Amino acid sequence: MSSQVRLRLLPSARCFFDEPIQVQVAGLRSRQVVSMKARSTDEKGVVFSSSATYRADGSGEIDLKRDPSLSGSYVGVEPMGLLWSMRADTLHRKFQKTNALNPHVVKFSVHEEEGEERMLAEATNERLLIGDGVSRLPVKEGNIRGVLFTPPGEGQFPALLDLSSFKSEKRASLLANKGFMVLNVAVFSDKPDNMKEMDLDHFKEAVDFLLQHPKVGSKGVGVISRSKGADIALSLAAYVPGVVATVWISGCSANVAVPLYYRKRQILSPVVFDFSKLIPVESGAFIIKDGVTNPLAEENKGSLIPIEQAKGHFLFVASEDDLNWDSKGYMEEMVERLKRHGKDNFESVCYPRAGHLLEPPYGPYCPSSVHGFVLKPVIWGGEPSSHAAAEVHLWKKIQEFFRTHLSCDATQTKAKL
Repeated sequence: MSSQVRLRLLPSARCFFDEPIQVQVAGLRSRQVVSMKARSTDEKGVVFSSSATYRADGSGEIDLKRDPSLSGSYVGVEPMGLLWSMRADTLHRKFQKTNALNPHVVKFSVHEEEGEERMLAEATNERLLIGDGVSRLPVKEGNIRGVLFTPPGEGQFPALLDLSSFKSEKRASLLANKGFMVLNVAVFSDKPDNMKEMDLDHFKEAVDFLLQHPKVGSKGVGVISRSKGADIALSLAAYVPGVVATVWISGCSANVAVPLYYRKRQILSPVVFDFSKLIPVESGAFIIKDGVTNPLAEENKGSLIPIEQAKGHFLFVASEDDLNWDSKGYMEEMVERLKRHGKDNFESVCYPRAGHLLEPPYGPYCPSSVHGFVLKPVIWGGEPSSHAAAEVHLWKKIQEFFRTHLSCDATQTKAKL
């Protein structure tokens, strides 16, 4: 490495997963062209990496907040581009970071652009999912199988139920860092193809668990979920008392895949996948957007979730380029239905050029991966830069929505690094 070249990560090389950093290089030759690289390994041992070409200014400095990438994994001024543009070496891999105790460790480096691409400087960014003082407690009580994240302090805290389709603690732990008590529960506790029905009572148990917790100060529970979990969230809002704020991300307006039961009777029939409508693409993946049968068809009316009977508030979030299913169309149908019933307990946002997998910001964008229900690699949609920008905007909006609708008397305590 070159002793005079310095790579700095500001304000600190240690931060939360959802926080931006400023990447700066100094000590280069005037106008020198270099490669900036990022590399990380996920929980499955899969390596993700990105690379972009930059030209130093007259003083031999580069600032990713100011300077454009000339070529590589992205182009233009993208301060966090090296993070969200990281890709796996093999196709159809999603970055796996499910356990909150494992930080996202990223190696940044600067390389000569010519010859052997000699490394000039490097720095390590440790991106934490769980802050100091946040407790992580596995919960196995009744039908609940989840993980409870509690912020530091005595409480009282606003309560959230985070429904992830499969086991993933990332969103829950990051929200706990912001002062929410969050119970993370996976929608699919078994392989989806083994499940013949779903029981809303199991998720009601999770809501009741939070409402009865001595450190919870909110008068009700917020629910956040995406994809299949989002229709479970709608069903909780429609049928279960105590759910006062629901964030629905890239979901369906109907119950999907398996019948939904509540209090020992079926309340919703399912819309199902029509596998003949999957469209193969050259990479070996499929576009499955038209695979779900139409919830508005007469034979599927029994699958529509009666959100008009919900007492709480909704934040509907869709993407125009969602290739998993027509989340924008489902959202528009729900908004129209609520208006028809004289309701104004909702807000909605639709992101142009974003895809299905809207997550907390600054993780690697995933173009395609194996679908947990279809069990084939699918294209998720979205243009990487626009999708990354949508995640930044949405993350702030989610927190504002829950702070507005989860009234809590006590001052919240945020976690620290």
